[in-house]
Amino acid sequence: MVLSNATIVKKKFLLTVALLFSVFLTLESCGPVVVTSRLGTPPPPWFYPNRAEVVRYVYFPEHEIYYDFSLRNYIYLDNGIWITANVLPARYKHLDFRRSHRVRINNYFEDDIKKYHNNRSNLNRRSSVNRRN
Repeated sequence: MVLSNATIVKKKFLLTVALLFSVFLTLESCGPVVVTSRLGTPPPPWFYPNRAEVVRYVYFPEHEIYYDFSLRNYIYLDNGIWITANVLPARYKHLDFRRSHRVRINNYFEDDIKKYHNNRSNLNRRSSVNRRN
């Protein structure tokens, strides 16, 4: 039995779709996949990847540090100036963010977290935002 070119193309297409579907199911079973344009930068070690997070920023109030999941960097105050860095300076090396109190910043996806931080109504609301220890 000789297969036509159209039949071969259909079989290749179905095989490709089945392969992509199986890869998707495999990734889904591992938990959420972090998608970013910065492929070489892994999420921080304190990030708990087995649940979906629909937030851009996480705030560590004891240390006054934000983490931006979108850009994968930390934002912190240094002598009144907001600093953005991929890795925190050595003076923060002792911090254990896995055990630190963190606050998820819900419904704020803008690029300027400083504006959010300086808004007094956000500071008051922050104590009632979802928390995770």
